[in-house]
This record gives sequence, structure tokens and C-alpha cells, in this order.
Amino acid sequence: MLRVHLLVPIKFRQTNTRKMPKLATPMTAVQIKNSKPKEKPYKLSDGGGLYLLINPNGSKYWRMGYRFAGTERLLAFGKYPDISLLDARKQRSYAREKITAGIDPSQAKRIEKKMRALSNASTFEAVAREWHSNKLETWQARTAANVLHRLEKDVFPLIGKYPIAEITTPVMLDVLRKIENRGALDMAKRQGQVCSQIFRYAIASGRAEVDLIINLRGALKPGAKGHHASITPDELPDFIRAFRKIEGRMFVPTKVMFRLMMMTFLRTSELTETPWSEIDLKKESWIIDWRRMKMGKKKINPRKVNHHVFLPRQGWDLLRELHAITGGNKFLFPNQRDHLKPATNFGILAAIKRMGYSGAMTGHGFRSLAMGVIKERLGYRHEVVDRQLSHLSGDVYGEAYDRAMFLDERKLMMQEYADYLDNVSR
Repeated sequence: MLRVHLLVPIKFRQTNTRKMPKLATPMTAVQIKNSKPKEKPYKLSDGGGLYLLINPNGSKYWRMGYRFAGTERLLAFGKYPDISLLDARKQRSYAREKITAGIDPSQAKRIEKKMRALSNASTFEAVAREWHSNKLETWQARTAANVLHRLEKDVFPLIGKYPIAEITTPVMLDVLRKIENRGALDMAKRQGQVCSQIFRYAIASGRAEVDLIINLRGALKPGAKGHHASITPDELPDFIRAFRKIEGRMFVPTKVMFRLMMMTFLRTSELTETPWSEIDLKKESWIIDWRRMKMGKKKINPRKVNHHVFLPRQGWDLLRELHAITGGNKFLFPNQRDHLKPATNFGILAAIKRMGYSGAMTGHGFRSLAMGVIKERLGYRHEVVDRQLSHLSGDVYGEAYDRAMFLDERKLMMQEYADYLDNVSR
């Protein structure tokens, strides 16, 4: 029996198939370089969320889109060509590792940036500059400039970029020994003191735990004693004779400056920066404004007491001689290059050098010399000399006290001292 098979078309059941996402073709360096701007921003994709955003102005920025905690987010990697294609792919891989670990790469980037900022703010130089700014209100401008200049010259080039907490004692010793090796022993000591204050400031602000300078005690070479060079009362006669040999070749202002320095034993700046407005030749009165005095220049609790010089008759003769030459200027000793500015103490130091006393005498040394002569040879009490030296400290003393305190004794003392200077070398 013949069997006939009917051909019945078979119906295949259609299944719901999801459309697969189109994979991005990785970019090439040539493609990026040759990409041109269009009227609107557009993207070149590299896959994995990474793409290059090209703006109408031609700027190109790396971006990465990603999904975290159910929301779409965006991560910026920087600008092309500052960030190359290879660098951008590395940053994408790093971000993907964060996402896999359950960390939001945008948040991680913000934290890392903050930590870098904290690290930069904790370098020795950053802490030192912060400390320096904090001290400005208590310093004179010249002091502030000198402190910063020395740090920039001697310390910052060696350890400025290191985190202050990671600097070790041997490293700090090496910094200070480099200053010692050029023969600047006193400067090494002063720089150590400055660095000690910086370390203590870092400790107080939570960026260091120890003052390394404390550990260096005994490791540095001892410097010279902190006194200005000065001759002794016994050496004074020869000193004056040496001066008389050269004064005939000196300009009158320089000669007067030198003699007044000996006669008044003022601080050098107090003498060289004296304006004629402080001098009354008719009444023979010389009163230095408290703002020019050392204790008056303090920014915190300055001593607001004018200083009475009590010039002897020899001094008034010198000022009258000087007034005929510089009386038309603002200062007793105008600067030769700019008469609106005062002279420096260079004339005094040059004279001392020509006399053969370089290293044995300084401008400030006249104060020590006067103290010795007046106490040992003229028999005046220490407090009277101290008052004339303007050593008295404290804010309890007012202008009336200054005029009255030892007034007669100070006038007599200054005249006797000038007479002693005239006669001691004869």
C-alpha cells in the first residue's frame, strides 16, 4: 500500500530576542589627532564608558560615564593632549577597579585630591611660610624680610618640599652644618632657633610631633658670644689718638657722626636717622621720638616714652657746625645719593676700619664702652647709665617719669663723659 506523506509547512516559534548593545570601536591616536570641531559638541567613544568630548572651539576633554548605586554618573579625566589616550585608558581601568570594589571613583578622586592638598600644606616650606605670616604682626618689616630671606636661601632649597613630619634629625643637622661649613656659625645658630619655632608651630597645628632642633643640642659648633665687638676703657686713649690721625681727611658730616656716636652712645640707627625736627639749637634740646627707639618699634606693647639725649656743650658745637652744611635737609646726615633718605652707619664703620680697629670695635660697641667708662672711671650708678642707654623696659613709665628720672645726674654725667673723652688721650 502506497503511503503518501503530505508536506506541511512547519511553523517555528518565534522567541523574544534582546538587541545586543553595539560595542564601541576603540579609538586610535591618529583618529583623535585628526578629529575636527563641529557646530555642536560630539563624542568619540573608546568603550567601557570612556569617550573624548570635542567642543566647537576645538577643545577636547576626556570623560567617563558610569553607573553607581543605581544612578548615572560622570568622571572627568582631564584635557587632551595633556592626558593622552593611553593615560585616559589607565584612568578608566583604575575607575573600573573602584566600581568593582564598591567604591564610587568620583568620591575617591575628591578624597585623593583633598589628601594631596593636605600633604602639600604640610611641607616644611608651607608650614614655615604659614608660621612667618602668623608672626608678621609682631615683627618690624625689616625683621620679617630678613627671616624669610634666610629661610629661602639656606633651608627651603634643601628640605622645603619634604613633609615636615618626615624630616629626620640627621637631615636637619646636615642643613645647619652646611651653614656652618661656610664659616657662618652665628647664622647656623640663629637658623636653628628659627627652625625650632617652625617645628613647634607644626606641633601645635598637628603636623609634627617633635622639635628636631632640641635633639641637636651639642651637635653644632659653638658660635661667638652674642656681644658686639668693643674696645675696653683701657684701650680708649689709643683709639681716640687713632681717630685724630684720620679725622682731618674726613668729610665734616662723617666726622660729626663719629664724634656724636662716641659722645652720645646712641644706637646707630637712632643717630643716623635723626631728623633736624628733633633738634632745637636755641634751647639746646634733643628729644628722640619714641617711635624711633628700639622699644618703641615693638608692634606689641611698644614703650611710648621719648628719649632725652642730654647733649654736652661739645655736642652742640658739632651740631651747629653740621647745621651750616645739612641744615636745609630733613636729616642731620642725609644720604649722598638721595637726600630725602638718611645716611647709613657706613661712615662710622669705614672710619673704624681705617683706624685699624676692624673686628675689635663696632658702632654698637660705643654703648658698651660708655657703660664701662662711666661706671668704672666716673663712678656713676648703673641705673643712671642704663637710663641714658634707654635700657629701661616696661610700660609703667611715662613721659613725665622720663624727664624727671635722674635728670640732673644724666645731664652732669653726659658733660663729664664728653670732657673725659677730650682729655683721656692727652
